[in-house]
Amino acid sequence: MAAKRDFTDRFLKAIKPAGLGKRVIIFDAVVPQFGIRVTDKSSTDDIGSFVLVARFPGSDNPAPRRIGDYPAMSLARARAVAREWREDIRQGVDPKLKEAQRRREEERRRADTFAAVFAAFADDHLATLRTGADVRRSIEKHVVPRWGQCPISEIRRADVNELVRTLRKDSPIGANRVLAYLKTFFSWAIDQDLLEASPAASVKRPAKETKRDRVLTDSEIRAIWQACGELGAFGRAFRFMLATGQRRTEAGEIVWSEIDRANRLWTLPRQRAKADRAHEIPLSDLAISILDACPKLGDFVFTTLGTRPISGWSKAKAALDRLALERLKEIAVERGDNPPTTFADWRLHDLRRTAATHIAKLGVDRIVISKLLNHAEGGVTGLYDRHSRDAEKRMAMDLWGQRLQAIISGTDGGNVVSLNAARS
Repeated sequence: MAAKRDFTDRFLKAIKPAGLGKRVIIFDAVVPQFGIRVTDKSSTDDIGSFVLVARFPGSDNPAPRRIGDYPAMSLARARAVAREWREDIRQGVDPKLKEAQRRREEERRRADTFAAVFAAFADDHLATLRTGADVRRSIEKHVVPRWGQCPISEIRRADVNELVRTLRKDSPIGANRVLAYLKTFFSWAIDQDLLEASPAASVKRPAKETKRDRVLTDSEIRAIWQACGELGAFGRAFRFMLATGQRRTEAGEIVWSEIDRANRLWTLPRQRAKADRAHEIPLSDLAISILDACPKLGDFVFTTLGTRPISGWSKAKAALDRLALERLKEIAVERGDNPPTTFADWRLHDLRRTAATHIAKLGVDRIVISKLLNHAEGGVTGLYDRHSRDAEKRMAMDLWGQRLQAIISGTDGGNVVSLNAARS
């Protein structure tokens, strides 16, 4: 064996290629059995390969095994690997098998990151939910940037608390929603044997929520209706939500094939209904007039492009608020009242509650209203009572259409009668 040399970068860079068709190993004087293998193809960019010449587990004779190439791998790194390999061999461990195991663990670690596991959760679970896309967007916006590359097994309760506290500063209710989504996600991960326990299980909601009971006044309804006239497709969608009492997503994504114009009926298919069952909504003359005002640009009723439903509800709602306040001021002046400086806080879902409340005031039975709203009925009654009450639903919607028409025209009810009076 040739004399050992004290490896330095200066020495290694001065090594010349081996003779034609030959390769030689020059050994290091610092780390036993460690050397550099040089061939006739050696160059300044690839001088040679660091090797460890040893009797590896499962082998009868010493043999060189490549560690890395110089100068791509530094001398210090190569020596460290050589020392680690020698210790592995001393313990009867094959460094190659150990490295393969390390790579598998690293791949598994990358596969178990929050981002990767949440993507699997979204495909497996959220894809089956009507609100799945909204949940996915929320988590990808608020959580993935923070935890995306972190293995879910390393996420602790303290991490969840810190996230929730941060989100609460800008949106307390939004923080509640994100926490609820995370609880569901971590429970799914437990079911998939990816976690032993949920780090969000005992984390409390950061904000107290009160059940909303906002019902728009007649003046507010009139102001909003007038403002909708300046908002194109969004304005028509807002009006349709109020006229039918249906949810934003269900009304906003309506397609023409769901409308039976001859029978004045809107059939909401099961896959689009929050209640996971098909729903038939009778259409009043007012609701039909809204649909008649919609240009047929494609499959969707409320659209600007025709290929997809309207989007950007938050911006449209903000514009509606500004316009509605101006109309509310004008209505107050007409009535001789002091014009308001603000429009009391309201949400789009309040249109649904407002419709339901007015329908109840017209004497419509609660069960009929429940069926109009496609609410689930609990208990024995809900289990056995399968009567659809189509006639009662249609009468109720016609009465609400008349009442709403009276409100927006400013006639304060006119000749609108209640359901009881209509029956008489």
